[in-house]
Amino acid sequence: MTPSDDVPVELRGHDLNLFVVFLALIEERNVTRTAERLRMSQAAVSAALARLRKMHDDPLFVRASHGVEPTVKALRLVDPVREGLGRLRVAIAGEPVFDPVADPMEFRVAMSDDLEALLLPAMIRGVTAASPGSSVFCVQANRMTLVDLLESGQVQLGVAASSSWGSGIRSSTLFESGYACVYDREALGRAGALTFEEYLAVDHLMVSADATRGIVDDVLAESGHRRRRVASTAHFAMVPLLLSGLAAVATIPRHAAEVFATMSGLEVTTPPIDLPRFGVSMVWHGSDDNDPRIAWLREQARSSAGCMRPNGLDLPGGPA
Repeated sequence: MTPSDDVPVELRGHDLNLFVVFLALIEERNVTRTAERLRMSQAAVSAALARLRKMHDDPLFVRASHGVEPTVKALRLVDPVREGLGRLRVAIAGEPVFDPVADPMEFRVAMSDDLEALLLPAMIRGVTAASPGSSVFCVQANRMTLVDLLESGQVQLGVAASSSWGSGIRSSTLFESGYACVYDREALGRAGALTFEEYLAVDHLMVSADATRGIVDDVLAESGHRRRRVASTAHFAMVPLLLSGLAAVATIPRHAAEVFATMSGLEVTTPPIDLPRFGVSMVWHGSDDNDPRIAWLREQARSSAGCMRPNGLDLPGGPA
């Protein structure tokens, strides 16, 4: 008997449906939600998990405050299991097709709230217009958390500042942006750009996930300067609310500054310090390269970026 002959004999001893439960658990991180999603009882999901644990001699999932969290071994299994099940589906049903009108989808995307402000309204309009039964749910993320969301299958597409994503992740640049200053003209008693001396003298509202420091602090430190940070928020969307009536300036990505200025009447100016420009990419898992649904969603994201062109936002040429 050749080694290739051994493969089907070994497979007969395993229930491949267990891996369907495995992927659902990876995505849901909750036994109850997995059971509801797969239309199984919780007892059946628990039994499947017990068999998976025995098969791999590993807990695979451990209890957490919100449900369960995968072990290191479980995370290593995600890519081969997802790829294997995908190939089996093609072998059984043929290459997948997607009709936006006839095949409603629940699309899940991940991005930070500055990018939500820019892209999400147009994405929702575009998706629901072309696929009336579909929906778009957005998960809060940044470039540090995005890969985990994609690898676990919790989202199908992410948008974040360009980075080095690793071999299993694909990306395509949507646009290039920079930074801008925003402030309440009435509260600050002025309009127009700030000089460097005025910028150092005025109070600053900082946007920082951990309330420690931002890129402005790093750039100023290089020349031996500091700014006075009067307040901090973890969310870009809070900037217009916090600046209202506050004699302070915030330095944020220009694409967000333009959107918030339109909504709240803030003054938008160029910072008096040299801040870097950066790319913003849409990001997806390599296993979804040939999924027509995700390809269609990527087109929607690129179209949304093309519809929103605030000052200082550069879109690359060429096809999607």
